[in-house]
Amino acid sequence: MRMLRLGFRSLQAVSPSRAAALAERLFFTPPRSQLTPAMRAELERGRPFTVEVEGHRVACWSWGSTGGPIAYLVHGWGSRGGRLTAYVRPLQAAGFRVIAFDGIGHGASEGQLSSAPQLARTLEALAGALGPAHAVIAHSLGAVVTTLAMEWGVPVSRAAFLAPNADPIAHTLRWAQRLGLRPDVVARMRTATERRIAFSWDDLDVVAMARRRTTPLLVIHDATDEVVPWMEGAAIVGAWPGSRFVTTRGLGHSPLVRSPEVVAQVVEFLGTPERSPARPSARISGVEHELFYREWRPALPPLSA
Repeated sequence: MRMLRLGFRSLQAVSPSRAAALAERLFFTPPRSQLTPAMRAELERGRPFTVEVEGHRVACWSWGSTGGPIAYLVHGWGSRGGRLTAYVRPLQAAGFRVIAFDGIGHGASEGQLSSAPQLARTLEALAGALGPAHAVIAHSLGAVVTTLAMEWGVPVSRAAFLAPNADPIAHTLRWAQRLGLRPDVVARMRTATERRIAFSWDDLDVVAMARRRTTPLLVIHDATDEVVPWMEGAAIVGAWPGSRFVTTRGLGHSPLVRSPEVVAQVVEFLGTPERSPARPSARISGVEHELFYREWRPALPPLSA
């Protein structure tokens, strides 16, 4: 980071436009994540297919009967569909057809740069081609992706957000600040990004979108999450009518997704059209970390406070 700060300090003094172009490329290029052997094995058990989104081939997988209600798995930034495969077998057992995908620029899909709106367009394309979502399970930035797709009219009957990001624009601005980018360079980056993805940063207000939602929602967030602070999950629940909140302790950001107790809570909450969805259990015993349920209706301060 120190070397990047020094480099940007020099570059933006000489050419603000080149500094903005480089900043955009750095920020919107997702890091690569690896899959465990178990994750790879589950993908191999699925049926691979592709969809085309914005001229890019997007890798997708399907498990279960084509006639079953669909559950979509939506990964976060720098992740991939295979990292949510802990949910595949439990969801199949509950009667779901499960769909996962690698977003543009992620995993096995084409593209170099990516963004939440582009991933939301992928979910929109899949729902349009395969059918509406009885359920969506989304991790981290995937919650932003899902909320945005719902804002555009993608039908989702029930949703579960794991360690959701509530303010992606604030994250972008904090990143720019750490790099020492001048406000005029950030403005150039924003203009270039909005032109490239045909989307305004002003329209990525997750909390505002949450206030307009009616879909039953379960949010699970770890109190020790160092990637996406717990307060962001709480902010979404505080704005989303009728949503439910589960806090864990000691799982962190990524291990939360694969926790057997969390998987069980999510699948129990989602239910199927054949049976009524259940409320999350009041407490799960026999585990090393704490997991508890609350009806959450807080008056929360702004995230910047």
